[in-house]
Amino acid sequence: MSAITDLNAIELMSAIRSRDVSCVQIMESYLERISKLNPGLNAIVSFRDNDELIAEARKADQIKSSDESIGLLHGFPIAIKDTSETKGIRTTFGSPIYADYIPEKDAIFVERLKRSGAIIIGKTNIPEFALGSQTFNPVFGVTRNAYDGTKTAGGSSGGAAVSLAARLQVVADGSDHGGSLRNPAAFNNVFALRPSIGRIPTEDVNPFSPSMTVNGPMARTVEDLALLLSVMSGYDSRAPLSIKEDPIQFTAGLDRDFHGLRIAWLGDLGGHLPIDREVLRLCENALQVFRNLGCTVEAAFPSFAYEGLWQNWVSIRSWGITDWLKPRYQDEARRELLKPEAIWEIERGMSVTSDELQRAYAGRGDWYRTLRSFMEMYDYVLLPSAQIFPFASDIRWPSQINGKFMDSYHRWMEVVVPITMSGCPALNVPVGFSDMGLPTGMQIVGRNHQEFGCLQLAAAYDRETRWVQRFPPQVDG
Repeated sequence: MSAITDLNAIELMSAIRSRDVSCVQIMESYLERISKLNPGLNAIVSFRDNDELIAEARKADQIKSSDESIGLLHGFPIAIKDTSETKGIRTTFGSPIYADYIPEKDAIFVERLKRSGAIIIGKTNIPEFALGSQTFNPVFGVTRNAYDGTKTAGGSSGGAAVSLAARLQVVADGSDHGGSLRNPAAFNNVFALRPSIGRIPTEDVNPFSPSMTVNGPMARTVEDLALLLSVMSGYDSRAPLSIKEDPIQFTAGLDRDFHGLRIAWLGDLGGHLPIDREVLRLCENALQVFRNLGCTVEAAFPSFAYEGLWQNWVSIRSWGITDWLKPRYQDEARRELLKPEAIWEIERGMSVTSDELQRAYAGRGDWYRTLRSFMEMYDYVLLPSAQIFPFASDIRWPSQINGKFMDSYHRWMEVVVPITMSGCPALNVPVGFSDMGLPTGMQIVGRNHQEFGCLQLAAAYDRETRWVQRFPPQVDG
């Protein structure tokens, strides 16, 4: 059998159930690897005590040795993104304001992971308040790319993506508003799914106004991605708009015949988006894989005012962030602890008028109807997951792409925004590496609520490419 930390989730689950390995052996193997590699990567933070974790693993073995049923993630050591509350485990949101915050309850999906048998070992690092696709904060510092320690991990699920790629955990959770699942997955050669709004329930302050931020799974295989999605998703009355479909659907086989399906390659939206030429080249090379699967792939994109769509997203985002962070901004002592990008969002959000917000939401509705009509002609759409390759980890954010100035800290990630604004599911798949050995990826976008279809197409693509298996990061040193 391969080393425990090299097993994917399906393999690990099988090994546990067949009693080829014990939960204690699994925990000890992961803790040993984490102690060796995490100091250089800084992916997992707020660790629990090793003795406590071994004791929980021993208890999991006792459960397994009885006839009691066990969950899909039984004995899995998992670290939770530091934006999600974990009962009794420090949750900082990457901010010194919350450096000592210990929640009294778990997020809904964390409850589900625990019920499925996962053992929570700590948290994964993020940018401050998850703002920006560059994982650094004043509490824990910088998380480094699994393929090049001088480069960014991406974000905001940067710690999750790096810990997954480096085999510090077998599956990971993340969240996504402006690409926070898709970008770090692309930057670290793993898979991630931004699901439809409501697929994974979140207990929001206003449960009838769901945020555009969604939680989602990350994994090294598509089958593992589906497994974790099946645990995280499903209706919860605390989130009344959550989807009521049975999550057991995601445990079904992913095989499918794709002959005759039509796919649109959106590319750079007709020149609207500045995208590194080598990123485009790798994505366009990957289109042949879909053709080999029997799909018809055409270069096409919906006609729309994309600059207006971006501005609408910025207004909605800034207004939402302000609703959350304004009390910290109004406290002068706490304001000094906010990073400039957070202050920029808050001050912009405070200037958003009710008319501007109404127009932004109306524009979002126009875009959804436009994309929905477009996807009546196409079964899926494809576009890059990032516009550039991982950049230097000491840069806050890229100032230009192809000579075009970036006018905000997140403008360089505009490629993910149309999909966020649509609410449609998007799954990052790896597409290869630059001449410098840096990974990138592409979004497979399905119709609303069609996560299973995205998983099926991604699984077929992965069987033909195997980027994750063929090119693991050389982090063992």
